[in-house]
Amino acid sequence: MTRAVPERHDNILAAAGRRFAQSGYRGTSLQDIAADVGCSKAAVLYHFADKKAILAELVARPIDQLRELDERIAAASSPAEAQRVAAEGYVDLAVQFRRETAFLRGEFPGLLEHPPFDHLQHVPERLVRAFAGHSDRPAARVAALVVLAGIAETCGEFIDLPDSELRPALLALVRRALEPVT
Repeated sequence: MTRAVPERHDNILAAAGRRFAQSGYRGTSLQDIAADVGCSKAAVLYHFADKKAILAELVARPIDQLRELDERIAAASSPAEAQRVAAEGYVDLAVQFRRETAFLRGEFPGLLEHPPFDHLQHVPERLVRAFAGHSDRPAARVAALVVLAGIAETCGEFIDLPDSELRPALLALVRRALEPVT
């Protein structure tokens, strides 16, 4: 029996990440990934059960950290603290996992429909609520949604910008865009 080659496994993940960022999850086929790695589709399937398994492995760390952020938001003692925790935590997550953020743009709602991620169904709404300072005012919710989407879009566009420049720029934008919680 032949053993899986760890290098090939990692190369498949890297190629899939690049393809997903470029064409989206739905716009990428296993054949595309195989061509980028220089192997057959069967070789990709030797390492991964299917495309969902590749995605699951690629997003495992960011998803774990998103779950931790959700727990910190839920534990916040006030709407102002929840807003601060959400803003700083989400910016940190998006900056750290820029590539994953890039390929999840527009894909996150669909991702939540897959069984490995269904435990995260409430996270987007909790993020919006925290960013809005727990306000039900339409203006606060609109600002929260625009800021969240903008962070994801920006991180996807500035893959090569140093963290030390991107993080403060995003946090300054968040502070200007969101209504302060009193």
